[in-house]
Amino acid sequence: MKATNIRPLLLSVSMLFLIAASAAAQGVIVPGPCRRCPDQPRPALPRSLPIKSIKIDTKIVSQVATTHIEQIFRNDTDATLEGTYFFPIPEQASITEFAIWDGDRRLVGEVRTREEARRIYDEIVRRQRDPGLLEYAGKDLFQASIFPIPPHADKKLEISYSQILRAESGTVAYRYPLGTGRQMAQIGSVSGRIELESKDPLRNIYSPTHAIEVKRNGTGRALVTFENQGEPQDFQMFYALSREDFGVTLLTHREPGKDGYFLLMVSPKDDWSEREYAAKDIVFVLDTSGSMADASKMEKARAALLYGIKILRPADRFNVISFAGEEHLLANELINADENGRTRALRFVEALKPVGSTNIDAALTAAREQISRSANLGHPRMIVFLTDGLPTVGTTNIEQILANANKTDGARIFPFGVGYDVNTSLLDRLASQSGGVADYIEPKEDLEVKVSNFFSRISYPVLSDLRLDMAGVETDLSYPRTMPDLFRGSQLTIIGRYRNPIDMNFVRLTLTGKSGGSERKFYYNNLHFALTEEANDFLPRLWATRRVGWLMEQVRTNGEQQELRDEIVDLGTRYGIVTPYTSYLAVEQNASVLGFTSATVSRPNGFGSGRGGLNAPPPPSVADAKAVTGNIAVQQSKKARAQQEVMRVDKDESSAIRIAGGKTFYLRDGVWTDADFKAGMTLPQTVVKFGSDEYFALLKQKPRLAAFFSLGEKVLVILDGTVYRVDSAGN
Repeated sequence: MKATNIRPLLLSVSMLFLIAASAAAQGVIVPGPCRRCPDQPRPALPRSLPIKSIKIDTKIVSQVATTHIEQIFRNDTDATLEGTYFFPIPEQASITEFAIWDGDRRLVGEVRTREEARRIYDEIVRRQRDPGLLEYAGKDLFQASIFPIPPHADKKLEISYSQILRAESGTVAYRYPLGTGRQMAQIGSVSGRIELESKDPLRNIYSPTHAIEVKRNGTGRALVTFENQGEPQDFQMFYALSREDFGVTLLTHREPGKDGYFLLMVSPKDDWSEREYAAKDIVFVLDTSGSMADASKMEKARAALLYGIKILRPADRFNVISFAGEEHLLANELINADENGRTRALRFVEALKPVGSTNIDAALTAAREQISRSANLGHPRMIVFLTDGLPTVGTTNIEQILANANKTDGARIFPFGVGYDVNTSLLDRLASQSGGVADYIEPKEDLEVKVSNFFSRISYPVLSDLRLDMAGVETDLSYPRTMPDLFRGSQLTIIGRYRNPIDMNFVRLTLTGKSGGSERKFYYNNLHFALTEEANDFLPRLWATRRVGWLMEQVRTNGEQQELRDEIVDLGTRYGIVTPYTSYLAVEQNASVLGFTSATVSRPNGFGSGRGGLNAPPPPSVADAKAVTGNIAVQQSKKARAQQEVMRVDKDESSAIRIAGGKTFYLRDGVWTDADFKAGMTLPQTVVKFGSDEYFALLKQKPRLAAFFSLGEKVLVILDGTVYRVDSAGN
């Protein structure tokens, strides 16, 4: 049935091909008064209709993605409305289905010329004086006119399109536009379901934008889901196709004339045979001082340790050391984790009782002596160290304890601090200097569950002592600083900067590590480190977040130094990262940033700072960052670690800061100002009036500017060595 045959509803559809921003945007309905309702009063109209819900259902088979969208809009006015629907279509995608529901009727549309669609688009941008519409100027923009939209009713739209996803160096990228256009429409619930199917094994399934749940069905099938409320950001997902033992994914971003940023992911295959797993040497060190009797800590620690012993593999070797005033060893040397060894250890652990003081140095020295004897075997070596207190007997000098522990010949130390009465500086440095990771169990957390989960993760090592050679690509400031060992089901993620004077299309990456006591090499050819890459503009902020986490750890463990402080301020300001040294006020809409400070800013009238907005807790102070023990110290340690391991950076919700096109903007004196702009710059400048012919001509000439200009009627941005300034048409 054609829409033209339905009297109450008129629907027309067009494809609009604009030379503009490559970033897509969420579909919106821009409402207008009902021209077919002459007797109806004209209500005050929202800029766009609120979106009640969005459901995304995508199936990707051999890189062909078919996406089906269901959007439900809401008309909260008292009048029947007409509307213009805009939906951006990814480049080279084709619409396979479009429908509007009127009750139980499903209606299709007519095609308009692209010239008419372009005229409608420009008119709406000028009339609405709404820069948010610029985010809808994708290369392929779908446009439909919709009537009627009944008062106080929902309007459901469905659209489906198919596209061939690009695969570069074995990495496939998928994107759905959820967040751009955020200034245009309120968005309620969003749910996504992406089904992946491939003949080759799926590796490194990763989203830098959303917390996703991945359910696998064999090596070539996976179901990815996500759900969130409120104002979302575009959904991005990457995955690799690889039959190698270790799959590799490389993402890069680089602006002309600047350093580039890269993200490298390495993940092992799922189907390792038992003989392929490396045997490990592990020493469990458990604090049995009197304080461990509090709040059943000893019982939970005992249960976790028993679990860790039970899941050891027969090829592993281990020992157990308890420490209070003095250390007690299960055995004088590492023993085999066969049935007899495990039974012996279980009896030893069951008999442990919390009594005495805390002699950390003696316990670590005993563990070091045990683990050092196995250095020539090439096994992954670990010390798991669990304590709830400070060193009180024996050597109590922190620097001496660290120096003694640093003689473990490459063994990784994994400290667990239980409660708040621990020295976080000591535990953090024990971990960082050995290539391990420190973690903390707060009183509200379940010690048994958390430590047991850790034991499960490290049960099956597949490659240790990793090294990467990127064959001539100059890299620096990569995180993590020390590469961890790889275990079954784990994933190594390295984020760093790179520079090279020429475009490097055929880089050969070499991954070296130890497996089963012998060294192995893996080669990956034709990786591309580009001179210019506009995609993946989330990488600079992701790198900066990791860098700030590492710098804050240096402040916490080695003391505040001017160069550390200056770099934290610079990165925090440039990338919109709240730190103890860079705090900004989340003020009322249309207000301006009140400025940056070297300490915590005050919060007048109850306004919070950073992402939290109204009534949010204040950002950490410099004193907080230097805390060594107590609740604050634990929180700051966990935050610094989380920043160093971050895989996605959430969209900032402050009214005074925006992230657009990979750049950070602050609202200063009513102008959205590029964080890279500094007073006194002598760069060439181009000034245009919002909505003018020159304004649209500039967008055609420089498509990347659309993402920045969409911030408002007054914008200042630096792009390709030129300052572009947008002034309000009314000024």
